[in-house]
Amino acid sequence: MNERREEGQTCPRKREIAVKITIKTIAELAGVSVSTVSKIVNNYDDVGTETRERVLRIMEEHGYTASNAAKVPKRKSQLVGVVYAGKINAEFNHLFFVDVINAFKKRIGLLGYDLLFFSNERLEDSEGDYLSRCRNYQVDGCILISGDEIDSGIGELDQSDIPCIGIDLELTGNRSGYVMSDNSQISNRAVEHFYLQGYKEFGFIGCSGTSLISRFREQSYREALQRYGLPVMEPFFRNGSDFFEHSGYEAMTAMIEAGQVPRAVFAASDLLAIGAIRAIREKGLSVPGDVAVIGCDDIEACQYVTPPLTTVRQDKEKIGLLAALMLYDLMNGQLQSSSVMVAPELIVRQSCGAAGS
Repeated sequence: MNERREEGQTCPRKREIAVKITIKTIAELAGVSVSTVSKIVNNYDDVGTETRERVLRIMEEHGYTASNAAKVPKRKSQLVGVVYAGKINAEFNHLFFVDVINAFKKRIGLLGYDLLFFSNERLEDSEGDYLSRCRNYQVDGCILISGDEIDSGIGELDQSDIPCIGIDLELTGNRSGYVMSDNSQISNRAVEHFYLQGYKEFGFIGCSGTSLISRFREQSYREALQRYGLPVMEPFFRNGSDFFEHSGYEAMTAMIEAGQVPRAVFAASDLLAIGAIRAIREKGLSVPGDVAVIGCDDIEACQYVTPPLTTVRQDKEKIGLLAALMLYDLMNGQLQSSSVMVAPELIVRQSCGAAGS
């Protein structure tokens, strides 16, 4: 039976359902990225006035305030982020970078850190940029591995307050640095050795124009040829789509089928050189009798191809070790922004026409 309510008695209020307002909610309402809201919350000065005021207004309207935890010193997570930078990246099967990462992992592990690998497949997601994800996982620092078609999110991470070290990737942030082989010396070693063998017609096989490392090596190669008074013969300069064997094979095949073949070829990676050797032999020519070949990196396979490949060795272990120590010092305030060039070494085997191992 329904009881009559006395006059003035109010109906019981329905229990309100609390809606949690998050940083993602604020970002969606303001039409900006999560990282932009994060910058405003943390008083970064690289956000436009109009955007800042709009976000702050929405935060006030919805009663959103930054967590008190953000106002106290950050507790170290003992995590280091690993980012393969670029829309076309090195992946885990890249024989150069896998050795560098292994050396890095061993040393940074001894220093007390674990690794957290970030995927670049989420970059279209409003919450998928590198900086916001690094903040979400509270990484203490990042190592950035060079790739092709570097996306804008890498620059944002580089310029942030998160310590970063680039591998074969120049970084310019106030808390960033990089380690790479001296690419000018790499090309110089190849040209000098070819010159000492008496060769005069030189070719080059590199990666596509989006690869900074390939561009460095090609430009240095051209400059070295000019210093020795040697001609730069454009038909003998070819780029493949990547640093792998099939690209070297296709580039060398195109040179041979064009009707002229250089006497000596420098390839920007060992895998490109191995592909070039396969093309030369399949076309009935010999290495080094008709074409001498030098690669770059000194991967293990160089010793087992026929003929064994002369190459310019990058000190992969030293690069990984330096990256770990520099990042550790950056994370602990013991180092300012810094860069290191690691000297390469020519390893002479039989593919260049000189006596070798």
